[in-house]
Order: sequence, then C-alpha cells, then structure tokens
Amino acid sequence: MPMSEQKPLLMMLDSQKTMFDRSTGALDEGDSGFAPQEGLMTVAQQVAHVAQSLDWFIEGAFERPDGPDLDFEGHMKKVLQVTSLAAAREWMDRSWARAKEALASRTDADLDEPFAGELFGGQPKRALVDMNADHVAHHRGALTVYARLLGKTPPMPYM
Repeated sequence: MPMSEQKPLLMMLDSQKTMFDRSTGALDEGDSGFAPQEGLMTVAQQVAHVAQSLDWFIEGAFERPDGPDLDFEGHMKKVLQVTSLAAAREWMDRSWARAKEALASRTDADLDEPFAGELFGGQPKRALVDMNADHVAHHRGALTVYARLLGKTPPMPYM
C-alpha cells in the first residue's frame, strides 16, 4: 500500500515556516513599520501577507466551492492594516496550524482533486504546498533585503 501524501506535505509546510522564521529572525517589533520606500509593504505587512496567502490557498482548495477568492484588493486592504510584526507572526502561526490541520484531515483522493475555478488550471489541491513554497521564498528573500537595509544580518535559513 502506498504511503499517504499527507506526511511529506506536512513536512514541506513545516520546512517553509522554519526557513521563513529563521531568515526573518533578525527583524524585531521595532522594525514593524519599515519599508524601503513609499508604496511598498512594511515588514509587518509582508509577514501578514505571507500568512494571509496560505489562508487563501487553504480556503480556495477546501472551503470555497468556486475556488480561490480573487478579490485581491480586498485582501490587500486587510494586510495594509497590520502594523505589528508580533501580530503578523501570530497570524502566521495560526495560518500554518490551520493549514496543517486542513491537510492532515484530507485523504489522498481529496488532495488529488483539482482546484475549482480557472486560476490554477485544474492543478491538484496538493499543489498548494508547492505554490506556497514559491510565495514564501519570494517574501523571505524580500525581508532579508529589508533586514540588510536596516543594518542587520539575516540568519541563513537552511541551518
């Protein structure tokens, strides 16, 4: 009997969060409002956006029969309200716990079902973990640049 896909997916999700937390570990609450220039997300908003995006993947896969909510402007309004890095990290912790619970409660058949809607081209719902990995890596990289602009040295995410 083949091994369930849940365990590797959960391990990948854990790895994403561990690397994100490590590489952004030099940032602290005092850095919450920093953005390199006007119009860019702040440190706190970037972290909130990562958390919100994982929620978005989970909702689009398992909670919305029509697929992901495409109200990107509405999503961004919520992110732009976040002013505290600590609050953003708490949101992120909740999002990861929720995603792990959602994945752990699904069968392989559930995970093989395609996303509804056209956005993800019928990819299986399990693909949300890979899509999230790309998204997390992008923002992890941006936040390490923010840390360097603040004169901080971000830790290596892989150690």
